[in-house]
Amino acid sequence: MVRIDKENYYLDIAETVLERGTCLRRNFGAIIVNHDQIISTGYVGAPRGRKNCIDLGTCIREQKQVPRGERYELCRSVHAEANAIIHASRNQMIGATLYLVGKEASTGEYVKNAAPCSMCKRQIINAGIKKVIIRNTKTKFTAIYVDDWIDNDESLDGTLGY
Repeated sequence: MVRIDKENYYLDIAETVLERGTCLRRNFGAIIVNHDQIISTGYVGAPRGRKNCIDLGTCIREQKQVPRGERYELCRSVHAEANAIIHASRNQMIGATLYLVGKEASTGEYVKNAAPCSMCKRQIINAGIKKVIIRNTKTKFTAIYVDDWIDNDESLDGTLGY
């Protein structure tokens, strides 16, 4: 038996978490890990007590054909990264790693070029998370150091999307 590496171990857990997602476009699962301990999990879904898009059977961003990475104020959902951050204390997240997996709702394929949106990036920075690991395929992933987002602030040039 070949032992799975830690990155894919945690990405597999995040992938299981995304199965609770309620988005009709893309579902993501996120887990925050610090010192080899899972601190928090999060998936895409409407705020507590509100109806989810899968319950309503419609997505306003899909209806309006909003491109990926834009107009998130129209979205009913809280993103996976934000939900994971909401459920942990900052002290637990300082120096942590956030693992993120996204799948297309229509095909079940991994989201190509997945990355946190600009709002989630800001929350990740403020939470004190140091690294984000994003699944590209079942065994391949990209590691992003959050300091790069601080040093290369895309909000200054108005870059949208992923």
